[in-house]
Amino acid sequence: MSAPVLAPLTTLRLGGPARRLVEARSAGEIVEAVRHADESGEPLLLLGGGSNVVIADDGWPGTVVRLSSTGHASDPQDDGRVLLTVEAGSDWDAVVAAAVDAGLGGLECLSGIPGRTGATPVQNVGAYGVEISDLLVDVDLYHRPTGQLRTRVPAAELGLAYRTSTLKGHDDTVVLRVRLALTGDAASAPVRYAELARALGVDVGDRVPAAAAREVVLGLRRGKGMVLDAADHDTWSAGSFFTNPVLPEAAAPADAPRWPAGDGLVKLPAAWLIQHAGFARGHAGPGGRVALSSKHVLALTHRGGGSVEDLLALAREVRDGVRAAFGIELVPEPVLVGCRL
Repeated sequence: MSAPVLAPLTTLRLGGPARRLVEARSAGEIVEAVRHADESGEPLLLLGGGSNVVIADDGWPGTVVRLSSTGHASDPQDDGRVLLTVEAGSDWDAVVAAAVDAGLGGLECLSGIPGRTGATPVQNVGAYGVEISDLLVDVDLYHRPTGQLRTRVPAAELGLAYRTSTLKGHDDTVVLRVRLALTGDAASAPVRYAELARALGVDVGDRVPAAAAREVVLGLRRGKGMVLDAADHDTWSAGSFFTNPVLPEAAAPADAPRWPAGDGLVKLPAAWLIQHAGFARGHAGPGGRVALSSKHVLALTHRGGGSVEDLLALAREVRDGVRAAFGIELVPEPVLVGCRL
């Protein structure tokens, strides 16, 4: 029997085979599969929607457990909020769509983000001025070293920060479900992102119908190739490949856009740095098999027939070009499995 191929399970359509693949369709099946791998001594890789991961061409030498548990439930709270409990394997955008349809507000700016719900606290997923840390109440976890289930672990214990948490980069803890506090008035969170405010025709700080915000966010993301479309190679990516660097304001290029990041720090748009280091949209990597998106330079895309090594070569070229131009080191956002820049 041939080894299971992982490339089709990633949004990049790249990555080698696994020795074994287990589809876990409930929290119990996730725990059982993880325990079995641990007891057998096999290397274990947890995979959700494959949207924020780069798996080496050599693949994975052990078991891949694909988190496919689904389902969500809402519970009105005394303070007027609604607690939404979501299983880790639920498709994230489907959860956002269901919440908006149910008249719940808060998630609409996170529309169109590919992947599964269990990854959202790991990465502290964010877009258009909203992060999971703004909404997350607690999580249920499985702790592999002790074999214990930890329920209702407060968000405050997860070290949530810009595109990271204490869960990221470690494989000893598995997210089984998350709980999010949303509003029940069908209105969005206050609009914080200037681009979104302009597209909605409102002022920063205004609230709008959550459904209207979702529609506009999806349109903005499609314009950047950030909504999955099998026919559009600009969406064959891992999303934004580099995080926006945070550094002392004195170290920022004088003409670079910036946002305050606290304590004399500013956050710079990685896309601006990439463009001003000389990389245009569509800039091709090895053999044209990979390239910067034709819509947005922050996405490294697979154009077909490529390899992870092709992608990493392009990533190194961009990283090194920005370093040479500005003395700023770009850091990859996706999880690199069996490979590195």
